[in-house]
Amino acid sequence: MLPAVAVRTGRVPGVDITGTAQHEAWRARALPPVERLREDLWSIPVPIPHGGLRYVTAYVLALSGGGLGLIDTGWDTDEAWGTLTDGLSAIGGSVSDVRGVLVTHLHADHLGLARRVRETSGAWVAMHPADATLVGSPVHRDPVAAVAAEVAFLVSLGADPDDAAEDVGPPEHHEQFARMAIADRLLEDGDVADLPGWRLRALHTPGHTPGHLCFAEERTGLLFSGDHVLPRISPNISTTHNGAADPLRDYLGSLAAVRDRGEPAEVLPAHEWRFRGLASRTDALATHHEHRLAELLTAVRENPHSTPWQLAAHLTWSRPWDQYERRMRIFAVTETDAHLRLLASRGLVVGSGGAVPTWTAALR
Repeated sequence: MLPAVAVRTGRVPGVDITGTAQHEAWRARALPPVERLREDLWSIPVPIPHGGLRYVTAYVLALSGGGLGLIDTGWDTDEAWGTLTDGLSAIGGSVSDVRGVLVTHLHADHLGLARRVRETSGAWVAMHPADATLVGSPVHRDPVAAVAAEVAFLVSLGADPDDAAEDVGPPEHHEQFARMAIADRLLEDGDVADLPGWRLRALHTPGHTPGHLCFAEERTGLLFSGDHVLPRISPNISTTHNGAADPLRDYLGSLAAVRDRGEPAEVLPAHEWRFRGLASRTDALATHHEHRLAELLTAVRENPHSTPWQLAAHLTWSRPWDQYERRMRIFAVTETDAHLRLLASRGLVVGSGGAVPTWTAALR
């Protein structure tokens, strides 16, 4: 349930940075300022306690008739809670003013503080049914069961059981995920959120998670893209013990779907900075994955009968493979597995079956 990203894809021609203060803060390794983006819209950066993303952006919407709406909330830590509440105070509001919370997806940096917001304000929390089901599942609500399920899944990808257990960590590290808010309201693709004064249409964009949502604001032309489309990095697309069968296929289809809607006035992502040039960015992300698929296919041909755990070591990452451990290694291996599944669906690789499948290139 950690925020997950893959490799950097770099600056893309046709993509213009509009969140200049965010970009400057990123380069300075600082937290960006709270910003007023429109008369009735603000961004509040909420720090993430570890990892390279530094912060998630919570968007605050003033509602007609009074009150506020939120898109995403932040990680459930006291520091993040203090930053969110201070940010709301800076724009003249408070948590008690929040009427509803739209959650783009189930990861802890997006959903984590929704429980505290709801307890303080009585606000409803809305998600897509696919992610809401995962958050409310018995395994997810039980840290011991969640750890056991993830360890077993990694072993099925070729991990040594001891390595898998060390990477996943003890159940107490997962207790905060078991406490995350279960949605009060469900938003399907095409639904309009109940935030008066706004026309936020939910776009189901599975891939990063099964129930990831973007929100297209039809009044202003803005696109709140969550983790689906980020300006600099490629969101991690991984398999999980309880996730989709072919998440990378889902993700590429979702990229095409948002691209085909036309250019928004501005893209407001959950990380990094605001930008324009959605079509160029989605094309670059799709190209990145095609390059990754080609690299993996070469690795399979050169290392037949290998597991995803073994194949991940033959791919290009942002640092040497022997430096990968714990959650970063889990992300890398499960992302490799997602790419293998798409290669298999294209008829390019074949799995051996069994408890720990191995992969070979398909005969031509």
